[in-house]
Amino acid sequence: MIRNIVLVHGGFVDGSGWQAVYDLLVADGFRVSVVQNPTLSLAGDVAATHQVVDGLDGPCVLVGHSYGGVVISEAGTHPDVAALVYIAAFAPDKGESVNTLIADPPPGAPVPPILPPVNGFLFLDRDKFAASFAGDLPADQAAFMADSQVPWGVDALGGAVTEPAWRAKPSWYLVATDDRMIPPPAQHAMAQRAGATIAETPGSHSVYLSQPAAVATLIRQAAA
Repeated sequence: MIRNIVLVHGGFVDGSGWQAVYDLLVADGFRVSVVQNPTLSLAGDVAATHQVVDGLDGPCVLVGHSYGGVVISEAGTHPDVAALVYIAAFAPDKGESVNTLIADPPPGAPVPPILPPVNGFLFLDRDKFAASFAGDLPADQAAFMADSQVPWGVDALGGAVTEPAWRAKPSWYLVATDDRMIPPPAQHAMAQRAGATIAETPGSHSVYLSQPAAVATLIRQAAA
């Protein structure tokens, strides 16, 4: 049993969204760390993740939501990372980035309401945030998330993975079946390509907030 869990957030949000998952895992006796990605560049976010992993006393399970999946794919080659868990996340192969993975959406797929970049940073349209990112959360919580968005650097979006950790390490993937940011068929395709153990749950892109028990269950499986 691996006792160290490291949680990595995605774009537009910060690490505080992991609290419900954190509480469940801590109650089970895990040591849980949360990475606060600067989201300026992939290299910077990998460095922030490695800083946390370096501070642990043994192997860990690395967990990523959304863009956090790109971060763990690159950072997960660290020798102390034993397993990877993707939560409604991008799982890029060598040379791929968020940009390349979203460049050709399937016909009829919802298009994330990402506004044009301003000074090198991206935001989601505040008025469309709830429907696209947090459709199964209370309206006041979704509104707070929309108003507390973390600016997502264009360089992070374009950061390409050099050697995906899932090629060498076991992985798990939770598909959020109601996701309107990363289409569920795309989630399935990335998970299958990575050879991940796949689970599904109803949930929006904010599945780690709306379905923390399902997320924690999959992380426990990876830790076992």
